[in-house]
Parts: sequence; structure tokens; C-alpha cells
Amino acid sequence: MFEQRILTDTTPPDRITVMQGQAVVSGELGTEMSTVLGSCVALCLFDPEARLGGMNHFLLAEPPATSSNTSVDEFYGTYLMELLVNQMLGKGARKSRLKAHLYGGANVNRNMMRIGTANADFARSFVQREGIELVRSDLGGNNARRVDFRPASGQVRCRTVEDRFAPPVQPNTRPAKATGDVELF
Repeated sequence: MFEQRILTDTTPPDRITVMQGQAVVSGELGTEMSTVLGSCVALCLFDPEARLGGMNHFLLAEPPATSSNTSVDEFYGTYLMELLVNQMLGKGARKSRLKAHLYGGANVNRNMMRIGTANADFARSFVQREGIELVRSDLGGNNARRVDFRPASGQVRCRTVEDRFAPPVQPNTRPAKATGDVELF
């Protein structure tokens, strides 16, 4: 028997954690998708008329050009972006009505390649190339983000996780010379 869930301000949402390499679509009113991003990027898509939305989470934009691997790798944006759009269309969304939100793409480790920048650039160009309206984006910088998305309404909350580490603990130093008397027995 079908039971419609009535939401109130105090009703906790059914939370779905979207992990690296996943694309998830839902039209359920009580569903909230969440993910945490560093250099990774998440695309949140929403069709306001179909009241349907989805989120993906990709690790890298594209496989290296030198890769001889011909199998599909679900951690790349080239696969996950197409997968999310196709899942949305398969559940009744129309491409002309899709609205996009993009998040992530931070360069959290200042000593490494700028993977976050490459991911953000790829995601922006994908949305533009596909003719999908980009409603909001929060890309780049140095801080991680937590994204919560309600797919049936298209509502998104993005919080920055600031890089606040406790100061390093200073080890206790031994005195150069022992002080005091020692009695041996």
C-alpha cells in the first residue's frame, strides 16, 4: 500500500550519502542527498516541473589521455555527468527544464597539482556544452564543502569546512641537565 509522507519542519529527512563514483536520482519529498567535497565536484540537477532531482560526485574530470583502459571508470566526470543526466531523463525529466548547481573543486592540498581547478573547469564546460542552466555554483578555493540537496524541491545548502586545525602540540623537552638530588638504594 502506498503511503504519502507528510513533511513538517520537525520531520527529519531520509538522508542519502552520495559517495565518490555515484549518481543518485529521486523525486521523493522527504529525501535529502548529502556529500562532502574537497577537490571532487558534485553536480546537483533539478527539473522543477517533474519535481525530480539528482546528485553525482566525481573524483577526476577525465581519464589520462595515455590510459589504455577501455572499460568505463565510474570515478570520472566524463562518465558520471552523462549518467546523471540520463538517469534524470529516464525518470521523466526534460533536458530543456534542467537546472544545475555545481559545488567543490577546491585545491585543499597546496603542495599538489590543481586537481580541483581542473574538475571545476570540466564541470562548468559540461553544463554549458549541454545547454543546462547553471543556477548556482560554489567552486574553487582551498576549503572542503558539505552539500545537502533536496531533489524534489531543488533546495541546496552548501557549507564550507574551514581549514582550522589545532595548533601543533609541542613535545616536552628534557632538561639539559638533571636538577635535584637522587638517592640510590
